[in-house]
Amino acid sequence: MKKHLLILACLGAVAFSVQAQTENKTIRTANKLYKEGKYDKALPEYEKAVAQNPNNPVTHYNLGNAQFRKEDFPGSEKNFEDAATTATTNELKQRSLYNKGVSLSKQKKLQESIDAYKKSLRLNPQDEDTRYNLEKALAELKKQNEAKDKKDQEQKDQKDQKKQQKQQPKPQPKQNLDKKKIEQFLKSLEQKEQEVQRKMQQNKTRAASQQEKDW
Repeated sequence: MKKHLLILACLGAVAFSVQAQTENKTIRTANKLYKEGKYDKALPEYEKAVAQNPNNPVTHYNLGNAQFRKEDFPGSEKNFEDAATTATTNELKQRSLYNKGVSLSKQKKLQESIDAYKKSLRLNPQDEDTRYNLEKALAELKKQNEAKDKKDQEQKDQKDQKKQQKQQPKPQPKQNLDKKKIEQFLKSLEQKEQEVQRKMQQNKTRAASQQEKDW
């Protein structure tokens, strides 16, 4: 009996021992490829192993590791959840929940990742990696919520400002000028008109006088 559970190192070292499983060619091949960093080739071998024994939590865990390395975070999340659900030891369940939390964090599912980290921490309160990731996820969620609240407030302020502008009455054009000013204006126009007429008459008289002298 040999152990074939692989370790997913993310945001801290993850080293632990788990239940042994019967060695078979598929798992040996998959583990060898994984250790060599050939995740593309390891993935189908792990999938074969899961198909051979869907209830083996270690195989789901290993498949989740390979999917995580290929940045298939939804896939790794599912297989870590399957591993946690079917795990027969607290140690395997705790690490499966931890890695599920990391997969959720990669997808920006902060609240779900926090829940996974909390479950993992309850199984092993001394795990510093889980504690660190939990604190980091909580801080990031707080920052995210604060940014959202600020944006919501800015949008609300803009809506309120537009609403106030619509409610404000438009300035009415001045309907009636002061009567005295109107009279003064008309009188001024009349005086100007008379002055123009007077100058025109003078010009005509001067022109006629010049014609008589020439004659």
